Amino acid sequence: MDHDELIGAARAQTGLDDFGSDSFREGLSVYWASVNAEARLNELGATAIRANVVSNLANRLRIVDWARRHPDVADERIDAPLVVIGMFRAGTTFLSYLLEQDVRNRALLRWEAGDSVPPPTPGNFREGPRVEAARLGNDMLEQINPRIRAIHHEEPDGPTECISVMSQDFKSLAWEAISNVPTYGEWLLQVDQRSAYEYHRLALQVLQNGGVRGRWTLKSPHHALNLEALTAVYPDARLVLLHRDPVVLCASVCSLINTLSGTFTDADHRAYIAQHWVAMLEESIRRIDAFRSTHPEHRVVDVQYDDLVRDPVGAVESIYSASGDTGDDPLGANARQAMTAYVAAHPKDGMGVHGYDLDEFGLDAAQLAERFSNYVDRYRVPSNRPAR
Repeated sequence: MDHDELIGAARAQTGLDDFGSDSFREGLSVYWASVNAEARLNELGATAIRANVVSNLANRLRIVDWARRHPDVADERIDAPLVVIGMFRAGTTFLSYLLEQDVRNRALLRWEAGDSVPPPTPGNFREGPRVEAARLGNDMLEQINPRIRAIHHEEPDGPTECISVMSQDFKSLAWEAISNVPTYGEWLLQVDQRSAYEYHRLALQVLQNGGVRGRWTLKSPHHALNLEALTAVYPDARLVLLHRDPVVLCASVCSLINTLSGTFTDADHRAYIAQHWVAMLEESIRRIDAFRSTHPEHRVVDVQYDDLVRDPVGAVESIYSASGDTGDDPLGANARQAMTAYVAAHPKDGMGVHGYDLDEFGLDAAQLAERFSNYVDRYRVPSNRPAR
């Protein structure tokens, strides 16, 4: 199918035809051409990625339709969201689950990011047919590729990344994570992503229109590449940046991408993965530093991965204080107790051990350490490489 046929399939599935704007079309066209020319999908991949594209288009149709039929969506406020902007594989998922334990916060849940209409109510926010459908999808994917559970498991009623929504504007690293698409990757780094963040904001407004509100706690390493667009749409966003030994980050992200995309292809893309995703990490650092230099008014709270692992609740307390939360105890007893209980109930490697090896991707630890030495020195990032 060409990309216009995918658009037609989404319209037929929903009975709707208004996408709100055409901002998604170029990204869809570039991505679909890149998939067909470069991804070398297997039979499962061809079926799954086509279905994923149609599903994203369908959810966009439903979000735009809900906003059109409910003008009060425009009055929904998204005030001072706490946004974890990266780094890749530095504990952003763990931190997002911790933040969710504070009932004052409002996370973007995995199920609702892809099945947003009608928006959730307090009564069906964490249970119901849509949650169970997402759980079934999770279970099927992890049965096909059990390594995914250890590397990047998300509960259907737990926090997910903002790229799950931004995929519906087809400007998202999610598309690269499931398919090796160099042409799309090059396009994504060059395109203005303002429209993806504007659509993201509309999606959040629709999602809280059902009555589930709170301070949004959001996360995605994708944001590190697009801080200008993020802060243009969310000028009061509170930004949090996690740091971890970049040698470990490179090994971990290559392993993640190889596992995810390897589910949908039988081809060996490891050389491309190593080249592209190490460069992506490098570009993320460059763009973060450029943003911080240009926009000192936007404070970024730096958190070391080692500190997060050693004292998770203390790290969150520090984030709250540094982000501007006031009072003698900005975290509060209830949130502290809930986070402490979460940490006790979810030990590290509870979903399995994620093993990764630089040699598998033709990468050398000493060369990577030299390549990222300025970053390590600038942020005083400690080494946490496992002993060999």
